[in-house]
Amino acid sequence: MPAPEVSPIHTHGETAKTLGHVNLMVDTLIANATIDDLRAITRNLLATGTPSLAAAFTAAARSRLRQTSARRIATTNGLFTTSHNGIYAIPTQELDNALARARSLYGAGMGFASLGILSSIVKATVGLRWEEDGAMADALAVIDADISQAMQSCKEELEGGRVSDTAVPQEAIGDLWSNIGESARDVEIWGGEFPFDRASNSIECWKF
Repeated sequence: MPAPEVSPIHTHGETAKTLGHVNLMVDTLIANATIDDLRAITRNLLATGTPSLAAAFTAAARSRLRQTSARRIATTNGLFTTSHNGIYAIPTQELDNALARARSLYGAGMGFASLGILSSIVKATVGLRWEEDGAMADALAVIDADISQAMQSCKEELEGGRVSDTAVPQEAIGDLWSNIGESARDVEIWGGEFPFDRASNSIECWKF
């Protein structure tokens, strides 16, 4: 005799569009897993999920970043310091922290917000001197690449219809362009190599 079919019973919470809370066991996992495990889990989930899942993830990320005001840096004074000879600049941990915040922003599709941080970093390099080869030159190359990535994020932000006030992108890009120009003039004075070629080209090719 065949076993009787049992229809699953769905509660209202299971059939609703969103639960509005995290399952207790899942929350326990999130609270106790290492950051590397969470990254691996998240990447696997996004790689195997539907495009709508990735969109929901970045939307949640943007909401969180807005709440934490991640685009602001209190000061740019601690981003660089001088080496033991007291002449050449070197990057500090604060620079790494600022770049991590900028990457979180442009990675979540908040490119224009990230430009505020990156523009402040560029401005902080004015008046500094650095060796042609070394940690500072390497850091500046990374910053240059980050600005190019942020500009791409800005384009996607515009194309996605997430910019309601066109004055915001114009101001963000205008400030960055001004600081890059100031950096170019400063480097020319002391005979250094201009470190933001890619960023400069990205902005010159920009069209609203």
